[in-house]
Amino acid sequence: MSSHHSHTQSSVSLFQKIINDNRSIGVLLILCTISSLILSNISATSTHYTNFWELEIPGFHHLHLPHSIAHFINDALMALFFFHVAIDIKREATSGELSSPRRMMLPAVSALFGVAVPALIFILFTGGTIYMRGWAIPTATDIAFTLGIVSLLGKAVPHTMKVFLTALAIIDDLCAILIIAFFYGSALNLVWLLLVAMFGIIIYVVTRRIHNKIGTLLLILLGLCMWYCMYQSGIHATFAGVILAFLLPIKKLSKIEHSLGFPVNFMVVPIFALANTSIVISSAAATSLSSPLSLGIILGLVLGKPFGITFAVFLMTKLKLVRLGTSINWAQFLGVGILAGIGFTMSIFVAILSFPENEMLRDVAKLSVLIASTLAMVIGYFWLRTFSRIKSKKDHG
Repeated sequence: MSSHHSHTQSSVSLFQKIINDNRSIGVLLILCTISSLILSNISATSTHYTNFWELEIPGFHHLHLPHSIAHFINDALMALFFFHVAIDIKREATSGELSSPRRMMLPAVSALFGVAVPALIFILFTGGTIYMRGWAIPTATDIAFTLGIVSLLGKAVPHTMKVFLTALAIIDDLCAILIIAFFYGSALNLVWLLLVAMFGIIIYVVTRRIHNKIGTLLLILLGLCMWYCMYQSGIHATFAGVILAFLLPIKKLSKIEHSLGFPVNFMVVPIFALANTSIVISSAAATSLSSPLSLGIILGLVLGKPFGITFAVFLMTKLKLVRLGTSINWAQFLGVGILAGIGFTMSIFVAILSFPENEMLRDVAKLSVLIASTLAMVIGYFWLRTFSRIKSKKDHG
């Protein structure tokens, strides 16, 4: 009996280890993407697989809900993802790395430069063309992926750099969320927006007054109502998740974040990856990889991100706005900047919103994001490994 019990315990603790390891999220996303690309491009499965995501959900059309499977994933399930991201942002801003202006300055300014430079590169390539709508595609960083690669590197990335990268990626996400809310919605409907505000006030009061199971149920119901109003309002529905996170009392954050970690990282994001990387790589899509759209995305993420971030750090140290330790290693900052070019989830999400009517452009944009993210991942990984070796040789020499 006891051996069976200890066996169960050890398998549970192994499961916990895997779940709590940033690397497993990255590995899972890579596997989902590869499987999705293979299924989309084998003649036996291609049509069934790509059509599956476009299937209508019975009855949803009449209820004015996102009615295809892919649409439901991108507008409803991703609201959970944004909710989880926003809880992280709020926690860091209230008690973590972003809780004082001085601590916030370096990652915040670096993140803004890391958003602006890729957007400028993209606009340089696509100015005056139909591709311009996608200007925000190369501005995003995928937190899970980036931190997954950093944890693969272990000691090669010092703790201070990991903290910097996490804070940077969180502010980067906030920028992406704001860009999506303000630039990628449709015409605003004020009545629905007022209803969003009304539900927001009710949620604020309820979460502070009712603390039992009924309170949790009420929160879920009210959250769903707010999401529905947001979906009708013209601002992207996922923004409801962000507002909900900001309305919650601070003491409830860690518990909610903990219970959401598994479903978001191991269900929502992998399903999103499967649904949105079902790209048929036709010869037309392959030739489009030299188009301004594709070059803008790839160069924006692979060159724009590291340049923007490193330049911001350089500028702030030169202007004496921040003081970095004597052990500052520019090669490491650049390496971290390269890793920030892993756009993946967020960039694909913006690509879908940029070209809602044009599947061909959407596929080219997604494919470019995948290529850029892969390059950023591989280059960043080997760059940081090489430079940490050189540095440790110097230190020991």
